[in-house]
This record gives sequence, structure tokens and C-alpha cells, in this order.
Amino acid sequence: MKVLVTGSLGLIGSGISDFYLNNDAVVIGVDNDERKKFFGSNASNLSNLEFLNKKKNYTHFDIDIRNYAGIKEIFEKNIDIKMIVHCAAQPSHDWARNNKLIDFEINATATLNLLELTKTYLNDSIFVYLSTNKVYGDNPNKLDLINNGSRFDVDLNNRYFNGIDTTMSIDQNLHSFFGISKLTADLLVQEYGKTYNLKTVSLRGGCLTGGNHNGAKAHGFLSYLVKSIIESKNYIIEGYEGLQVRDNIHSKDVASLIEEIRLNPGIGEVFNIGGGRDNSISVIEAIRKTERILNKKASFEISKENRLGDHKWYITDNSDLMKRFPNWSKQKI
Repeated sequence: MKVLVTGSLGLIGSGISDFYLNNDAVVIGVDNDERKKFFGSNASNLSNLEFLNKKKNYTHFDIDIRNYAGIKEIFEKNIDIKMIVHCAAQPSHDWARNNKLIDFEINATATLNLLELTKTYLNDSIFVYLSTNKVYGDNPNKLDLINNGSRFDVDLNNRYFNGIDTTMSIDQNLHSFFGISKLTADLLVQEYGKTYNLKTVSLRGGCLTGGNHNGAKAHGFLSYLVKSIIESKNYIIEGYEGLQVRDNIHSKDVASLIEEIRLNPGIGEVFNIGGGRDNSISVIEAIRKTERILNKKASFEISKENRLGDHKWYITDNSDLMKRFPNWSKQKI
């Protein structure tokens, strides 16, 4: 079996590539380490290329995802690809605000090109898109949130106590330009499925983590936080008193889910995917937990400005996903 992975050097892309290489698949990776240009040399993913190149059956293309001619050539020469896993993205809403056109080209236009190439050359293949919970904009912030001292939360009787599902509106809110470009791609993936009967799925992820994450200030909260404490660097919490909540899911769990999708694909589906309430943590709680694990005091300060379009509270409701793929499970982080 042959799998195409875009963003193959990133946290999720490298994890998926490794998963399928370990299961005797042929993997074609596309990644030009644009992350280094976005966030600096410390965010480079080239170490993941060294890791993947040691594996049998991995072929790497150092191509910008916006390079239509280059991507088209890969499709033309590999019409036996059975699945495309599209992870490549500009992942920061802070960066997108100052680079809107480039952000949209990478996240939206390149996805449209991939879908059209899939329809043209690989219309029986499975197309998996790694979307984001930022498609909901700041609507989660409009919930009745409670400050319990160490985190924001919702009341036990709140309909979203077990997490946010795909019924939450994407309208009438502040998305960030990153959220807009990812939402555009997300809807395109669904539309190509519904219109052309393609086997597509959008996975709206939240905080994704794992050993291959090269976290940077603008993206990769948990990885960057731990790295900052280990290296005795001052960590700046972006507003909300550090009470903002995220639910973390490991990249290996994302890879195992994609295998379940491969075994039982649908048409134009969309799911939220995250760690759920069991894997939820606030920034302050994460700092305190890391301090205990490392037995080291953290240096941090809280910015007076809240991050534009940031979620004060986001926990994923995975129930629809687990009903659809009952053999899938996630680990406790």
C-alpha cells in the first residue's frame, strides 16, 4: 500500500509516516521545513527527516505545498496511492495575522489543489485532512465559564461538559485569519466528498502532542512549555490568568485513528478529535505538573493582553468519533 503524507516532518505527519512505515507501507512524504521560516531555527523539523530516512520505503520530496506543478507530478507518477493524509499547514493564528495571503495560500488554496488532483488522478483514494478546532472561532468563549481557581470550566449540567461536538456553530464570531483559512479548507474537503463522492474526512484537532513536536512560542503549547522549564527560560502565558484549558491528544492516537478511517472510510465526514476531559489541563496546571515531574521551579509571567481569537476553554467531545470507529481508543496523557 502506498500513502502520501503532506507535512510529513511535522508532529502528526511524522507520526503517521512512522506508523505506516512500521506496517510495511510505502510512504511518500512532502515537506520543505517551512516551519523553520515561520518560527525560527529551533522549530525546524529536519531532525524528523533524518529519522524517517532511516526507514525502509520512505521517499521524501522537499517541495512547497503551494508548488502545484511539483505536487501534480507526484500524483501523475504515483497513481497507485491509496490514501492522502494532508497535514501540511501554516499552524499559527498569530503568524497568520501579519501574513494573511501566504497563510491562505498554504492552508486553503493548496488544499483545494490537492483535492482537485485527488479527484483527477486518485478518485478512489481516501483523503484525510487535519483540520483544527479554531474553525469554531471564539464561540467556545461564549459558554458560561466558571473560574474554579486553577482553570476555567463549565457546570456539570452544561450540555458541553463532556466537550464540544461538531454541532457548535462556526458563525458569528472571531476566528483569527488562521481559523478562516483552515475552515475554508475544512469545508472544501467536505464538499469534494459530498459533490464527487470522494472518501474524505476532516479531523478538527485541538492540542496535539508527542515526542516529535518541536514546539515554538507561536505554536506547540505543551512542548514549548516543557522545553522552556527544562532550559530555565522565562515562559510567557498569553493572558486569561493562565486559566485557559486545553485537552491534549498524542500523535500516536491520531495515527491509529487514521488507520481505522482507512479500514472504514466514509464520504465527506467531519469529526472533532482531542484528548477529552480526561486529558484536559489549564496552562497554570500544566506548569505546576511539569514542575513536579522535573522537580524544578518554572519561571513565567502572565501577559496582560489576551491572545486574539484564543479559546479560554476547549475540551473535545469524542463520542461521535468513537461511535463511528468503535475499535479506536486514546491513551491517558
